[in-house]
Amino acid sequence: MKVDILAIGVHPDDIELSASGTIISHISQGYSVGLCDLTQGELGTRGSASLRLAEAEKSKQILGAKFRVNLGMRDGFFEYSEENIYKLVAVIRQHQPSIVLSNAISDRHPDHGRAAKLISDACFYSGLVKVKTTDSKKHNQAPWRPKAVYNYIQDRNLKADFVVDISPYMDKKLEAILAFNSQFFDPDSKEPETPISSKNFIEFIKSKNRSYGRDINVEFAEGFTVERNIGIKNLFNLI
Repeated sequence: MKVDILAIGVHPDDIELSASGTIISHISQGYSVGLCDLTQGELGTRGSASLRLAEAEKSKQILGAKFRVNLGMRDGFFEYSEENIYKLVAVIRQHQPSIVLSNAISDRHPDHGRAAKLISDACFYSGLVKVKTTDSKKHNQAPWRPKAVYNYIQDRNLKADFVVDISPYMDKKLEAILAFNSQFFDPDSKEPETPISSKNFIEFIKSKNRSYGRDINVEFAEGFTVERNIGIKNLFNLI
């Protein structure tokens, strides 16, 4: 299944927290989006891997994504390795996205920056003819290189290279985030507190998106950084 955008996150809920408004916006404009999680988030303090997978599927339905796959890499200890690059290359070639959304290049959680490097390099290797992969039916896959990789901004307030207006979709973004209810505030939960389970964390997300929105005079926006310069043909596309 070919998609216009492939959003990749190292942990289930990474995509929702930082790029789901952008995803919902583009789906509403007629673009197709697929989701890929590198790990099951099994080292998360709250919940379990099986619960996170169920929550991820629920969120996929809320977002309207075409598919969601999990590559089963080791949470916290996944390696930058040939094996893991090949896993990602196979997914990229199968779905042939024009744009890949990826983890932040630097963040509080060390997995995020390492995942960004792995994803970026997999997108490059996916375009090499001599890198051989096969699909589930053991058919050889053709090379495919996305046109762009954009890194969504996560916990740290990095300077954005561009922001996406998500104002009409903020409520639906929060619905997708809260599909991972094991991870966030629950007054009845007996599990340990974490930085994202506090009562004010959702307000932090809204404030962050308000901050990025302020730069472009909208209520809410999501920020992204780029690997290379963005080229345009019309200056008015930047307004």
